[in-house]
Amino acid sequence: MANTSRNPDKSAADGSPPALEVLRTAGRQLAELTGLRGEAVTRFERTDQGWELEVEVLELERVPDTMSLMASYEVTVDEQGQLTGYRRLRRYERGRSDG
Repeated sequence: MANTSRNPDKSAADGSPPALEVLRTAGRQLAELTGLRGEAVTRFERTDQGWELEVEVLELERVPDTMSLMASYEVTVDEQGQLTGYRRLRRYERGRSDG
């Protein structure tokens, strides 16, 4: 992450929103657009256009929980912290690890 201050709540010198605000806003916007709630952010990095995130979401809940379907989404956010796009990268069962 290019914007790596010790306090993630602090705004960058360029006036962009703080990292935690970007994460919260992107999560709310992704949930509103897809109906899916993010469970974890596995990648968060600053780019020339804003930020890129990778968010793990629960797509289909099953019993037992290890059979639930998860998905990894790439989310792009502009300099103001507004979601500009998303795409599903992969889908997998919760109990499966990368091979």
